[in-house]
Amino acid sequence: MTRFLVVLTDVRPIEGPGRNERTSPERRRQVVGASSREAADRIAGAFMALGMVRAGRQRVKVIAVGRRHARD
Repeated sequence: MTRFLVVLTDVRPIEGPGRNERTSPERRRQVVGASSREAADRIAGAFMALGMVRAGRQRVKVIAVGRRHARD
């Protein structure tokens, strides 16, 4: 099973030639873990209903963070 993070970040203005999340990531507002893609999508949907996201000032990201070994 793959685990997921749902991340709510501030949108930053474009500075220079482009955005590089590795050298200067966007500021995180909220991070929530989920054990399935369906759960992550539900959480992301709730975040997308927020006014700041709808206004384009924040964004929602769903990130797969690795595999979890299934227990027998």
